[in-house]
Amino acid sequence: MSTLGIICYQLERNIGKITNMHELSVTESILEIALRHCKQAGASRVTDIYLVIGQLASIVDDSVQFYWDMISQDTPAAGTCLHFRRIPVELECKVCGQRYSFTGDDFSCPSCTMLDFKILKGEEFYLEAIDVED
Repeated sequence: MSTLGIICYQLERNIGKITNMHELSVTESILEIALRHCKQAGASRVTDIYLVIGQLASIVDDSVQFYWDMISQDTPAAGTCLHFRRIPVELECKVCGQRYSFTGDDFSCPSCTMLDFKILKGEEFYLEAIDVED
């Protein structure tokens, strides 16, 4: 079993649930992008990364931070501060055109009570900015 496999197994045992490995691949991609831009800028290290995550995105901030701390060690991104900005869900009713925010677990339109909607905001996930240091 690899070191990462051992860590994930221990994490599963300690938390008592299956670890979502989705955040690991996402975090690896963020690190690759950050290191590439750091190198292109001729900087010595990455200081801050700003992530935008929609409320409906299946990204868990704490998991990203955990994996970041693990995989960025011994790179110019070690010790980088990750900033998470959550975007609330905004829906539009396809029946009456009402725009509304998702609250709780009820997606129905507050005007006509129909459950036929388009998601306008809340599924985003992107790297908004990277701060580096010379």
